[in-house]
Amino acid sequence: MLNKAGFTDRDGKGNHRNFKHSAGVSITISGNPGTDAKKYQERSVETAICEVNNEIK
Repeated sequence: MLNKAGFTDRDGKGNHRNFKHSAGVSITISGNPGTDAKKYQERSVETAICEVNNEIK
């Protein structure tokens, strides 16, 4: 979802991944790629995407 919204993966330490958008919004997700995200992480992703969409409009 983050990649489709225009975020780029800037890697991270261990099992954390840092995503940043050109609009200045960033988010860190823990967990290995391909594993299920926790509910609070899903909400954080949705919030970050909404922030970007409001910035672009």
